[in-house]
Amino acid sequence: MSLWTTVAAIGGPVGALAAGWLAARATKAAALITGEAHTRVAAVTTGPEERRVDLAVLQATVERVTEENREQRTRLARLEALLRAFVTTSDRWAAQLRRAGMEPVAAEPQVDEYYRTGV
Repeated sequence: MSLWTTVAAIGGPVGALAAGWLAARATKAAALITGEAHTRVAAVTTGPEERRVDLAVLQATVERVTEENREQRTRLARLEALLRAFVTTSDRWAAQLRRAGMEPVAAEPQVDEYYRTGV
């Protein structure tokens, strides 16, 4: 198996799976929390004290979702940094092969697109 095939075979799917998993997890959590908040708000029909309690619950929920989103963004940033480091490393390996008189196998289309666009 060639270097570029290995890079594309490992890097592309791993990055796509990790990003998809992180996005799905955050979306699911936000939907559940939002549904709970709407249910609690709809259930309150009397008194300002109960509304204050529901507001506190809603504020706590928003704070929790905000923290979870911050954690997801941090994880995604780390994953992107890892991908950039892997690309740099594989580029060095290709340069080593060229210096040794060997030509690396052509990169997969996704790798070429990453080099062109950075995404």
